[in-house]
Amino acid sequence: MGIAAINMRKQAIKTSLIISTYNWAEALNLCLLSVSRLSVLPDEVIIADDGSRSDTSELIKLHQQSFKVPLIHVWHKDEGFQLAKIRNKAIAKAKYPYIIQVDGDLILHKHFIKDHIQIARKGTFVTGSRVLMNDELSVMMMSSEKTTANIFTPGIRNHFNSLRIKPLRNFLANRYHQKDIDSIRGCNMAFWKSDIIRVNGYNEEFEGWGGEDQEIAVRMLNAGIKKRVLKMGGVVLHIAHTQYCRSKHAENDHRMLKTLREEITYCRQGISQYLNNNRIPRLGNLT
Repeated sequence: MGIAAINMRKQAIKTSLIISTYNWAEALNLCLLSVSRLSVLPDEVIIADDGSRSDTSELIKLHQQSFKVPLIHVWHKDEGFQLAKIRNKAIAKAKYPYIIQVDGDLILHKHFIKDHIQIARKGTFVTGSRVLMNDELSVMMMSSEKTTANIFTPGIRNHFNSLRIKPLRNFLANRYHQKDIDSIRGCNMAFWKSDIIRVNGYNEEFEGWGGEDQEIAVRMLNAGIKKRVLKMGGVVLHIAHTQYCRSKHAENDHRMLKTLREEITYCRQGISQYLNNNRIPRLGNLT
């Protein structure tokens, strides 16, 4: 695809980039710097903030002064790990039809949005991957505000995910891990807003770490929305951190398996409560 074709596709697909965050302003700063250096910018950026302290708000206000696209802060009170809820609130605020979703502890490759736009197709959602960095490289990147690394950078793990090869990306899109639910990562994901509304967004019964991204993917699959995989493109670097508390993982996993087993397409406690029309489900199984 040439430059003219890329520009035409960019004009055809308007994007909202949603970045989830919680109390890690240093990582979010690096994430936002990487967004500001993208070759193709999203049409807006929405920070989905799960109750961070004031330093995060101050950081966002600082970036808003020079950001090239609207930078919107969606915040709610800290009442525990409620990623599903804050993502729903951010998606409801999104102005544009295609949602690209990342976490605030990621550094985006300069062609990240460009790759997502090129692989977007109607009737599909996209799941990508991430490159893991060790503690030393993560600290160095944050302190230096550097937003680039490659397969040869010391401290990079799972090197395969750092490669960007367009012919292989296109070949793998409908072939790689098509039946693997466990490989789905909400930290690098994209979907049409209309499809998210169709399944009523994230299931807010998910609280605590884990499972909400896989469960919404299963509901989209159950609703006939096909999965595409962004491999060899849409590269992101993951800043190392300690693991979240997984005390509710088993409970969340049970909910996800129920969605899979019963072919559920629509959750009761979802995005509809933040939409003006409060859409009521008419078709499909309910969770």
